[in-house]
Amino acid sequence: MKNLLRVVFLFMALSLFSSCIDNKIDNAEVKLVTAEEMQSILELEDVQLVDIRSPKEHDEIRIANSQNIDFSSPTFEEDISKLDKAKPVILYCKGGGRSAKCAQKLKSAGFEKIYDLEGGISKWKHSDKIKIEVKS
Repeated sequence: MKNLLRVVFLFMALSLFSSCIDNKIDNAEVKLVTAEEMQSILELEDVQLVDIRSPKEHDEIRIANSQNIDFSSPTFEEDISKLDKAKPVILYCKGGGRSAKCAQKLKSAGFEKIYDLEGGISKWKHSDKIKIEVKS
């Protein structure tokens, strides 16, 4: 009976210890933000604003001061490795699908603060909350 109690206690202690370790390793969160929230973040923090659409899409319409890193590019992994993992990153694409996938890759790569523009540029292109540049 004493051995059974020891085993149960040891198991509970190991479970608690391992859950604490996991939380420390995976402390980055991906936060969906609205255009208004994104604008506030851009004004308050030193942020890397990344458009992960194709260069053609980026040339046609983009959020002002964004850099383009094509999620579909064969050099994508190398390109994101040039970003500063300690600085916040705001991602956007056309509708939110690619940026959600990219956010998970950044999280796995150790980025500390990741924001994802909810609904992508399509949802906000007519909003007065963010500055959009359109090719004329």
